[in-house]
Amino acid sequence: MRAAYIFKRSGSHFVTHAEWGFLDGEYKAWLVAETENKREAMRILPIAYRQSAKIIPIKKFTRNSTGDNLTDQHEA
Repeated sequence: MRAAYIFKRSGSHFVTHAEWGFLDGEYKAWLVAETENKREAMRILPIAYRQSAKIIPIKKFTRNSTGDNLTDQHEA
């Protein structure tokens, strides 16, 4: 709940767009935002969480756009 309070106190409207895990004991929030780069994504977060944040670029694939290249990169 402290995280939600910090988001709210910082004026971030993303508090209502975050997915919160604390109801199941996972004290984290997940945000999905379209930004130009990781630096821009980091600026969305309240300052209190920027140092510990993990910014992960994600990509959505369609059935036709995955191709063999995707599976080749992840075979063990």
